[in-house]
Amino acid sequence: MDDFSRVDPPYEAPEQTMLNAFLDFHRATLLWKLEGLSDEQLLRPVTPSGWCLLGLVKHLAYVERGWFREVFAGEDLSHIGSEDDPDADWRIEPGETTEQILELYRSEVRLARWIAEAGRLDEEAAREGRSQTLRWIIVHMIEETARHNGHADIVRELLDGSTGE
Repeated sequence: MDDFSRVDPPYEAPEQTMLNAFLDFHRATLLWKLEGLSDEQLLRPVTPSGWCLLGLVKHLAYVERGWFREVFAGEDLSHIGSEDDPDADWRIEPGETTEQILELYRSEVRLARWIAEAGRLDEEAAREGRSQTLRWIIVHMIEETARHNGHADIVRELLDGSTGE
């Protein structure tokens, strides 16, 4: 499923297939919620905290990267943000484009998907000091992405009146 099309998860499948399908469904739902919006709309903050839909996508790209690549696979990657700027992954910097942020998300999802499909659900994270299993990480990512899809629903309605499932 490299095209990010929105496919309903199967009613019956092995556990790993089912979990990955639910996560892919929510990943595709996020991208679906952005369809038809202009760059100006994607960058417009409508919440008191000031984040925008494109910032939400950037945040989720770094969440995918953190859990699958850094924690589970044990990759040593550079971090965005700091203790002084913990919300840097939500901010669109000058010069960052919609297409760059969407490609960052798609790229991190492709890598995360590969890691999730290659691992075993009971396998523990490679990152020293972490005890999460791949199963825990996938379930957490389903929760995280679904929760943020709810946020995207609200922001989308505020932007153009569109509502979705």
